[in-house]
Amino acid sequence: MYFGQCLCGAVSIKITGEISDIIHCHCSLCRKNSGTAYATNGFINTADFEITSGDDCLTTFSFKPGRVRHFCTRCGSPVFSSNDQDPTRLRLRLGILDSDISARPVSHNFITSKANWEDLDEKLPRYDNFEPNRQ
Repeated sequence: MYFGQCLCGAVSIKITGEISDIIHCHCSLCRKNSGTAYATNGFINTADFEITSGDDCLTTFSFKPGRVRHFCTRCGSPVFSSNDQDPTRLRLRLGILDSDISARPVSHNFITSKANWEDLDEKLPRYDNFEPNRQ
């Protein structure tokens, strides 16, 4: 079982099933929607998904017919996406989860449209908090 919430906490979710097909998506749509180099998405069964609070704080944006992004009206956090062509599954932005997950990403996708400043092979330093020169 997994739990999550949007940035402001208005929308809370529960997932009772597995998360599958996790990918890092570098397409321009995911980059623009997340404001980051890529979005990490996984699929869940619609029947295993529950909005436990804040359903009234969700709104939608449809960028293509039948494909709908659901997000919090207060903080703008993406919660999930639905697709009329696959109503049994939802696509979840994994950053919304508060629970640890056991599944791992299987690939980086759409790397030909990745941000030009993103270098997947870069050996950057890693820190537990802010970088040392940042107060």
